[in-house]
Amino acid sequence: MSKAQQTGLVVRGHGRHYLVEDEQGERLHCLTRGKKSDCVVGDRVRWVRSSDHEGVIEALEPRRNLLFRQDEWKTKSFAANLDRLLILVAVEPQFSESQLTRALIAAASAGIATHIILNKTDLPGADTARERLAPYKAMGQDVLELSLKGEAEQARTVLAPLLQGHATLVLGPSGTGKSTLINLLVPDAQAQVGEISQALNSGRHTTTTTQWYWLDAQRHSALIDSPGFQEFGLRQIPAPELAGWMADFKPFLGQCRFHNCSHRHEPGCAVQQALQAGQISPSRYRIYDELWQELSSPPRW
Repeated sequence: MSKAQQTGLVVRGHGRHYLVEDEQGERLHCLTRGKKSDCVVGDRVRWVRSSDHEGVIEALEPRRNLLFRQDEWKTKSFAANLDRLLILVAVEPQFSESQLTRALIAAASAGIATHIILNKTDLPGADTARERLAPYKAMGQDVLELSLKGEAEQARTVLAPLLQGHATLVLGPSGTGKSTLINLLVPDAQAQVGEISQALNSGRHTTTTTQWYWLDAQRHSALIDSPGFQEFGLRQIPAPELAGWMADFKPFLGQCRFHNCSHRHEPGCAVQQALQAGQISPSRYRIYDELWQELSSPPRW
C-alpha cells in the first residue's frame, strides 16, 4: 500500500470524517489529524492512504474563496473554491430580501458570480415578486425566470451554459423548488446522497450536510447543495466596507462630504441623497442599515 501523499477533493464531510475524491475519481473515507477540523466541501487537500479504503488528511491547499453560514449561536465555514452561486427564489413562499442581500454580499466579497432564479411564475403574485426583484435587475444583477416543473427541459437548456465548467452552489429556502432543480440536473442525486452517507456512516445528517455532485462524466462541472442553514455569515466583512459590496451603492461611494461616511446619518451623504432621489430602493437601504449595525456590534457568541 502506497504511503505517498496525494491531492484530492472534499465532496462531503461530517465532524472529522470526510469523503475525499482522488485524481482518478475514487472516493475514500478520510480523517483529519487531531481533533480540530477546518476542511469544507470544495477544499483541495493532501492526504495519504491508511488502509485500502481509508486515508488521512495531512494538509489543506490554498483556497480561492470561502463561504460562511450563520445562525443565532455561531458562524461556520461550509464551502470553498466556488465559481457561481444560483439563488433560487419563488413567487410562493415569499422570499426574504434580507437573506437574498446577504447571499449577494457574501458572494461578491468572495469573488463569486451570482444568478437569481425566480421560480413558479405561473402562480398569482408573480408580478409582485418581479417588482421586488426590480431593484436587483436595475443594479445589473442577472435574474432568470424558470418553470422547473412545468418546463423542465427548457430550464435544463437555459442553465446548462451557466453551469458548464464551473463549481456552482445552489441556495434556496424550503418550498422554492431547490430539490426539483437538483433532481433535474442530477438524476441520481438521491442515490449519491445515500451512498455517501453510508460511506461516512452519517445518514441521519443527510439533510443538513453540504453535498458535491458532478454534472458530467469528465468531472468539469459540479453542483453543490447546502441545505439546513438560514443565512450567510458576513462577519468577515468590516462594517465600513459593507457598502462597497452592494452594487446599487457603488456608483455613489467616494462622493460623500466625509471620507469615512457610514451612509447612515452624516450630512452630505451621496448614498442618502440617492435614496431620496429613488436611485436606491428603501428596502435595500433598510437592509444595509441593519447589516451595518450587526457588523459593527460585538458577536453574540
